[in-house]
Amino acid sequence: MIDPFADPFVRPSSRSPLEALSLVLGSVDAVRNGRALYLLLFTFALAGLLTAMAQASLLSGGGWWGPLQAGAALFVAFYGGNAAGILVMDQARGLAVRDVPDAVRTSLLTAHRLLLALLVIAIGYAALAALLLAVLWLCRVAVSGPVLGPWLFGLAVPLGVVGVGVALLALVAVVVPLAAPGVWAGAGVWTLVRQLWRWMRQRLLTVALLMAAVSLLTAGVGALVSFAVAAGGRVVSEVAVRVVGIDVPAAELMAGLFGRGLRSVGPAASSQHAGAALVGGGVVFALALVLPGLVYLRGTCSVYLAMVEDAR
Repeated sequence: MIDPFADPFVRPSSRSPLEALSLVLGSVDAVRNGRALYLLLFTFALAGLLTAMAQASLLSGGGWWGPLQAGAALFVAFYGGNAAGILVMDQARGLAVRDVPDAVRTSLLTAHRLLLALLVIAIGYAALAALLLAVLWLCRVAVSGPVLGPWLFGLAVPLGVVGVGVALLALVAVVVPLAAPGVWAGAGVWTLVRQLWRWMRQRLLTVALLMAAVSLLTAGVGALVSFAVAAGGRVVSEVAVRVVGIDVPAAELMAGLFGRGLRSVGPAASSQHAGAALVGGGVVFALALVLPGLVYLRGTCSVYLAMVEDAR
């Protein structure tokens, strides 16, 4: 078993862009990872239940119960999502997917690295923002003089625009999607920060294009799943209304497929068949959300692995 506290040595990947793209396209295989699928479904369900309880407690004036339940929902979502990511990373690395309890245990022991790495990167971004504000402050005529101020401002504008744009692109294309896969692969905080910094400086365009491919692939899977759910739901609801004989419109019968609850269908909710259909449709709706999510997680893992090679 991989040591969750191991800080693996990583070196730049020798994969070509086409090989990296092929690895990304293989992310659709994530839908076969049953353990990650069930864990992600359970995480979403439990976090959603805790969130609903927190909302009810806040509305009823339940004191500290509302914040505690909201914190529990965040805890479950964060560590459960990281545990599912660990299972996806095992699959992406071609390893035997570990058991769910082992993944949850590893997540509880290592997921804090993600928060620490993001904190270090946030401090770096704050320093860059402070530098930009300092330069703009120097551009004020009252401080820099009537000649130096305008010239400095004319130089600061293009540098600031390019610098801020590149920094935001690096944040969206490198830091946000690849920080978590680094933790799932076992990288330590400083190793992960160095990796992300190196890719922001040297491989930004490559990583951004690969992440664009991951986004397109995820959107494609989402579109296919949505079509299957909408088409299948329409057929099943029309047939069910006629065969079962309940007096409920087909659109309301399968409202759960679109994330709608009992309150959204009015009198239809009073029927036991309609309530059962809403519950079943809610399960399908959750699956329709989780499947593209798994593909996206596997895609980010594939991009991460395309950028590094583990030497164990």
